[in-house]
Amino acid sequence: MGDTLKRLLRHLPALLGLLLLGGAIYVVQKEFRNLRIEDIQRALEAIPTRTLVIAFLWNLLSYGILTFYDRLGTYYAGRSVSYGKVAFASFCAYSLAHNLGFAAVSGAAVRYRLYAHWGLTPLQIAKVVGFCSLTFGLGGMVLGGIVLFFEPEAVPFFGNWLPLWLMHAIGGLLWAIVAGYITLSRLLRGRTVFGHELDLPGWRMAILQVLLATVDVAVTASIVYTLLPAAPGLNYLRFLGIYVASYTAGLAANIPGGIGVFDTAMLIGLSPYMEPPQILGAVVVFRLYYYIIPLFLAGGLFAGNEIMLRGRTLLHVAPPPRSRLPTARWSEPDFVVAAVTGAVSICGALLLCLGVVEHRPDFSWIDPDFAEVAAQAGAFVPSLIGGALMVCAVAMSQRVTLAWGITIALLLLAAAFTVAQSEPLWIPAVLVLAGVLIAPFRNAFYRHARLLSGPMEGTVAGPLLTLAGCILALAAFEPHVRWLADNSWWEVVLSPAVSNSLRASVAFTVVLALLALWGLLRPSRVRFLAWGEEARQRYGLLGASPPAEADGIVWGEANRAGIPFRRTGRVMLGLGDPVGAESDRISAIWRLRDLARQEGLDPAIWRAGDDYLEVYADLGLVALPLGADGMPLGDSEDDSSGADSSGLRAIQYLVCKAERDLSILLPMLPKLARAGQ
Repeated sequence: MGDTLKRLLRHLPALLGLLLLGGAIYVVQKEFRNLRIEDIQRALEAIPTRTLVIAFLWNLLSYGILTFYDRLGTYYAGRSVSYGKVAFASFCAYSLAHNLGFAAVSGAAVRYRLYAHWGLTPLQIAKVVGFCSLTFGLGGMVLGGIVLFFEPEAVPFFGNWLPLWLMHAIGGLLWAIVAGYITLSRLLRGRTVFGHELDLPGWRMAILQVLLATVDVAVTASIVYTLLPAAPGLNYLRFLGIYVASYTAGLAANIPGGIGVFDTAMLIGLSPYMEPPQILGAVVVFRLYYYIIPLFLAGGLFAGNEIMLRGRTLLHVAPPPRSRLPTARWSEPDFVVAAVTGAVSICGALLLCLGVVEHRPDFSWIDPDFAEVAAQAGAFVPSLIGGALMVCAVAMSQRVTLAWGITIALLLLAAAFTVAQSEPLWIPAVLVLAGVLIAPFRNAFYRHARLLSGPMEGTVAGPLLTLAGCILALAAFEPHVRWLADNSWWEVVLSPAVSNSLRASVAFTVVLALLALWGLLRPSRVRFLAWGEEARQRYGLLGASPPAEADGIVWGEANRAGIPFRRTGRVMLGLGDPVGAESDRISAIWRLRDLARQEGLDPAIWRAGDDYLEVYADLGLVALPLGADGMPLGDSEDDSSGADSSGLRAIQYLVCKAERDLSILLPMLPKLARAGQ
């Protein structure tokens, strides 16, 4: 029961994101069905140039304030870093984290790469990351409490039906949490509580932290507020409640930029004050200022920094004198997979929402016979492709090759279909562009899908036959729903004009098809061989010395390469790089990660070499160089020079989620080193 609950909790964020996105689509379809693209364009054109300039200045100020998160974080970590470097790290980290979300590239990954190069130790970087994450939440709590006390009815979804006393109680709780944090910083800093040392910032820094975060959230909200037209009854405080609630919903959705969820919450909250096209016009400009422009700038700056670092390495240029410690090895965060996953998700959402915004297709320029077929199919086929793209996006985040190929095929098919239906040309253009951008990166997707990873067994044949049956069933349903004006599959399910039996059948068939598709694309459930005589012998046959102690060994998909591992706390620690057939080693690394996730643990590797650091980086792990004593350089008392006893740089690494697990792993490393593992 406990393991089942853990598995459910691990999938809870993804499930919450799907529910929020589904709810957003439903609300827009039901409440704002008459939105027209032309109306939104007119609303954008109506925004004065002076307003655009002021909003852009608010945007600059917002990102400027964010730099002081990192500035305070480095002071808290006990390391002085110049403001220029701090500002660069902050801008890159927040720009990428805002757009790509938590699933692929996080702000923590960028900070580890940059701060490690500037000489901070892993523990110091972990402090900076934790400090920045906490700071933003404190500001939201302060402003949330203010809104819940003074303008509780402004909060979307809840302001009109939760009792006033409960809203005040929630606001008071938020303030109590902030006050408690400051109090603990004053009374318990550096003390041990329940066996754990509270490493909190000083109370003065805690107060400054709260004030900084509060101003940051208020300034960011001012970007949107400036872009909105004046409306009777909408003061800044009331708008602030709408913004904070909408932004929180977008964060909870766990999708890139909170797309769809944030926008819908803003529509609902602001609809009593102005027309929907005016709201969406402001939101579009806000996304351009706060998300898209910074993303391109940060990506270019970070890429340029990586080129400079590589050039210095190739020319053997010595690092700056202050950087005495070796940097944590991190191949540049995998923007390819992150960006691809986000782009495919957006394309899937676009196809799901084609019927939401009113549009009158014109088929006069198409062959009459084909035009009739396209008109009859309507949004039914594109919406099915949109659902399939959502599944493919998840599989692509797992580096599955088959998902890469299917995604390109689906994007091109959807583009052809939307062209045939005379949808606005930007829609097929976006789909084709996404396919063209994904196509060159075949090498980034190297994992075998479950469909292609073994013989045709029941676990593969079942989903394959199910998917085929569902496709045939959906083709049979299409003639019965083509008469609907809005006949995407989810609109059919919600339509009262269709019989309950047909609605239930369509819903069941689509869900079953998507589950079957995921069953074919996902890697199979990982099993391991418990450590014993058989495991020792098989591992020895691969040409490696078996470790003295281990809990088991996980094999690659072809059972030709393996990694022994130990469980310690919440970490599954691989004992070295995979050994065995080179073609199967990468899959062994991924299967170790999958096994760790099955058991609710974090993966890590001790004494990893240089060969697979990029693969470990793909898993979101940081590689910390090890000294001769088996401890991370820079955290080792007897080796602070960044070199081992021979004067050479370390060639082995501890690979882990340093900000979470380094404190767990450090105490056990000396024991592993003494055991010779």
